Amino acid sequence: MTTALTADEIERYARHIVLPEVGGAGQQKLKQARVLVIGAGGLGAPVLEYLAAAGVGTLGIVDDDTVSLSNLQRQVIHGTDTIGMLKTQSAGAAITRINPNISVETHTFRLTAENAPALVAKYDIVVDGSDNFETRYVVADACAAEGRPLVHAAVGRFDGSVTVLKPFESGSDGKPNPSYRDLFPEAPPPGLVASCAEAGVLGALTGVIGTLQAMEAIKLITGIGEPLIGRLLLYDALAARFETIRYKRR
Repeated sequence: MTTALTADEIERYARHIVLPEVGGAGQQKLKQARVLVIGAGGLGAPVLEYLAAAGVGTLGIVDDDTVSLSNLQRQVIHGTDTIGMLKTQSAGAAITRINPNISVETHTFRLTAENAPALVAKYDIVVDGSDNFETRYVVADACAAEGRPLVHAAVGRFDGSVTVLKPFESGSDGKPNPSYRDLFPEAPPPGLVASCAEAGVLGALTGVIGTLQAMEAIKLITGIGEPLIGRLLLYDALAARFETIRYKRR
């Protein structure tokens, strides 16, 4: 894919290009980038929509589920007319409506320890919007092994968290960056953490956290700002409060 911006793209991304921190060079980086999004659900929906709108050249979507009516309260990339459709197809069609310049690659299967490394290696950055610990560990291990930055997030009923993982690099202090397993050494026992279907989740919460994930991905691509490496951003929706905690390599 050529990174030169067309006249249509210059107009489309004008509000990015006038930002000195982004500019034409940053927009070209976005156009050249390949981002893999795990899950086209509550978190994946705003991630995919904002990265498509931002001009990320290639978006990969991993999801093996179909759209159901109960998804629509939070998974805003889908619609009533796509109920029963594969989420990868529904999300891909939505992305094309937002930005026809984007290339969409769909992966309609469940990630495993066996297939994740090869898939992750095809992309520059991975954004994890999965809803279970098994997939999160698979994704994090594959990204660490393949040297790919990972934007991780999770949500509860009224709270969420976001962090960026680059354990294959060292920080400014010369020490290796922490990994997902430094943050969560092991998954909680089965049944301890209730699923979204069991406990519920406020729909707009996934929009807040997913949009923060998209912001971190854009920062990583363009090289602006300070990504959430070694920092876990916590959001309490009911109190309207953000907090940040630091964590290190064990």
